[in-house]
Amino acid sequence: MPSAAHADHRHRAVIIGGGPAGLMAAEVLAHAGVKVDLFDAMPSVGRKLLLAGKGGLNITHAEPFDTFLSRYGARATVMRPLLDALPPLALREWVHALGIETFVGSSGRVFPADMKAGPLLRHWLHRLRATGVRFHVRHRWLGWTDSGALRFLAPHGEVTCEAGAVVLALGGGSWARLGSDGAWMPWLAQRGVPVAPLLPSNCGFDVAGGWSDHLCSRFAGQPLKTIALQFTDATGQTHHHKGELMLSNSGLEGSLIYAHSALLRDTIAAQGAVTITLDLLPDKPLTRVSSEVSHPRGARSLASHLQSRVGIKGVKTALLHEVLPAETLADPLRLAQAIKALPITLVASRPMDEAISSAGGVLFDGIDSHLMLRHLPGVFCAGEMLDWEAPTGGYLLTACFASGRVAGLGALDWLKAEQIG
Repeated sequence: MPSAAHADHRHRAVIIGGGPAGLMAAEVLAHAGVKVDLFDAMPSVGRKLLLAGKGGLNITHAEPFDTFLSRYGARATVMRPLLDALPPLALREWVHALGIETFVGSSGRVFPADMKAGPLLRHWLHRLRATGVRFHVRHRWLGWTDSGALRFLAPHGEVTCEAGAVVLALGGGSWARLGSDGAWMPWLAQRGVPVAPLLPSNCGFDVAGGWSDHLCSRFAGQPLKTIALQFTDATGQTHHHKGELMLSNSGLEGSLIYAHSALLRDTIAAQGAVTITLDLLPDKPLTRVSSEVSHPRGARSLASHLQSRVGIKGVKTALLHEVLPAETLADPLRLAQAIKALPITLVASRPMDEAISSAGGVLFDGIDSHLMLRHLPGVFCAGEMLDWEAPTGGYLLTACFASGRVAGLGALDWLKAEQIG
């Protein structure tokens, strides 16, 4: 292959994908003395990591491990052995070994001391190059040849490559412009690998009928702070959590929605829609809100009355006017009840390319405990290619790092076994 090393391919590993999972697999293999070639379609590696750190790189979370594990929902059981291989505390120690200090924020989220992803990535790439990892950027994977060699589209044309072990770490289906476009799905499916359709996760949702032009023009992009969200999912379980949302042009997004995006998405798929209620004053009981709202307001406008009596203003007031009919706004008791449980119907998740991450991918039934594909011996998968999802808050990154480590160790064991054989 013109752009890769000429070592005996049986003793070489190829990593496809230069995100956290791929880089971690490369590190494990190179540290053990394996010749590693890493390929990425983009002009440089780690682009999604840099984007994730644009507002502060949330590496992991400092909560108890069992609580941390529960964030992976229905996949918690299969994710446990992966996260055991690189739990949050060990991941922090790994970051420290790169010369990057971390701190725990008030929410329990863990960040680099300077909040930036750039220094961490630079230190990491320097260490990887020092251990012999060779990077081949602008090499887009095209699947396999009939003889089983890996195909890549490089700047100078198509090239092929063989390796004793391959780690696929191509990401999910979100952020296509950064390389995570899910193009690998049909290539694996054609070879018998069981895959689930890719779906948006950690995404916003559209409201029934959309917002009015007035609400969009004046309040889209503004946060709804200190609220509580409640809804009943398709299984009949009710969820209630406090947090923060943001009004979008077509509906709602933000951390409180992202944390429940999987349940909201699946409930919409099962029922066609889901009605959530927003408590705009979660720290005040209904009796107090009702008493304050019922206080005579004289000549003051409703907006002035709500601001002075209960502190509701701006986007919260606008949302009440958007959702509630005039007769409810004019009835203090019904208005108070709506303030404590404002109904909003969500009808669709936003498109995949707007999502922070994706669900679906390679089913765990199709891989062994080392993350090797059962239908493709010697080929391993890691990161968002696997069928799991988690909310933002360090959970996505931790699982990518951890699964990359497991896949790297699996590939290392495979190479050793092949050499012995």
